[in-house]
Amino acid sequence: MANMAVSRIKREFKEVMRSEEIVQCSIKIELINDSWTELRGEIAGPPDTPYEGGKFVLEIKVPETYPFNPPKVRFITKIWHPNISSVTGAICLDILKDNWLVWKSL
Repeated sequence: MANMAVSRIKREFKEVMRSEEIVQCSIKIELINDSWTELRGEIAGPPDTPYEGGKFVLEIKVPETYPFNPPKVRFITKIWHPNISSVTGAICLDILKDNWLVWKSL
């Protein structure tokens, strides 16, 4: 993987791990097989929503061309949401596709 991509992912991963907001929202992220290109996330369903009490697991694949191209993110846990494919679990947002900007981060 390109050094620029790995450096950026490492920096952003550390920022996420130290973020108080992330901890308070019960969001977790971990490396898969010690790879900086494959991550697993877990999001707790927010209180007072239909998702309350749920634990939602995500697969995150970061391309070698990151940050110039966005990561591919999909829900492993089945979830109904208008912006998530009920078939693949892929997140259907332009910000993760055509409208991705280099200044965006994980």
